[in-house]
Amino acid sequence: MANKAYKFRLCPTQEQEQLLAKTFGSVRFVYNKMLAERKETYEQFKDDKEALMKQKLPTPAKYKSAYPWLKEVDSLALANAQLNLQKAYQNFFSGRAEFPKFKNRKAKQSYTTNVVNGNIMLLDGYIKLPKLKLMKMKQHREIPSYHIIKSCSVSRTKTGKYYVSILTEYEHQPVPKEVHAVIGLDFSMNGLFVDSNEGKTANYPRFYRQALEKLAKEQRILSHRMKGSNRWHKQRLKIAKLHEKIANGRKDFLHKESHVLAKRYDCVVIEDLSMKGMSQALHFGKSVADNAWGMFTTYLQYKLEEQGKKLIKIDKWFPSSKTCSSCGRKRKSLSLSERTFHCDCGFVADRDWNASINIKNEGLRLLALV
Repeated sequence: MANKAYKFRLCPTQEQEQLLAKTFGSVRFVYNKMLAERKETYEQFKDDKEALMKQKLPTPAKYKSAYPWLKEVDSLALANAQLNLQKAYQNFFSGRAEFPKFKNRKAKQSYTTNVVNGNIMLLDGYIKLPKLKLMKMKQHREIPSYHIIKSCSVSRTKTGKYYVSILTEYEHQPVPKEVHAVIGLDFSMNGLFVDSNEGKTANYPRFYRQALEKLAKEQRILSHRMKGSNRWHKQRLKIAKLHEKIANGRKDFLHKESHVLAKRYDCVVIEDLSMKGMSQALHFGKSVADNAWGMFTTYLQYKLEEQGKKLIKIDKWFPSSKTCSSCGRKRKSLSLSERTFHCDCGFVADRDWNASINIKNEGLRLLALV
């Protein structure tokens, strides 16, 4: 069984907006209440793990008698808040994350509800959700009939737009394809990547950099507004819309680029880079974040796997830039300012193109070992 999510824009009525706001607030309230109790228990039994594991976990039902307004919202949304907290604690105890933090109003406003006894249905441009009845939805594409709806996540953006992400489950057994067409991609700060075939870049538009001057101007205006006033809220919304436009443009470009690669090649080879470490060590924070290499590789991976194709990640310490793709000789050092690779064997090429060829060759070597 495989999962796939479909995201659509919602158009709630004023009454539905009020109930959505109540639900977002209630989910946040219950999460924080349960976290506060868990935190007290943790501080009390943190030296005795066995006793800590035996402690009963708080549930949303516990708070409904003291806070009757919690009964007005979807109970499954509150139950999912409990599951999210349990997952956060599991990640903490396993060392994958820090101790869970309290949520505030500035955090992402969203909640998740599950399908139980037909409480969620799609009906000709409308969606039926628990407690909300029918809500208008801009369904720009059809969900296949063999996809079974499992859950829905409703969210609200900073600009006041509502979206629903419908998680579906379906039978899918991708047939592994024989590897014929292979390409290596080297991360590039300017153009997202350089390919191993012809040394072409993705020509990434750098959406954030293009809007940086406009953003700075709008933020300066906001700084002169009285916080909380009508003019301040209008200006804040203007900046939020600008950020949303940048994010949407970036996602659109990365989806299209990854789609082309997944359709054209049977195997794509990339480096398993730590973008956080790169941004901190090389002081390229804005450029690295603008490229969104991690988002791109995520899109690329699931698009390839859906078709039975492969994404190979080679070790980040592999000396792709220092190695000559012609003779295999490795240079002792190579500064970032050297954009052209020169080898004693006479091979001269663009630094990133040479690296992408080495990445492809290393991927082919790993592929032969599988």
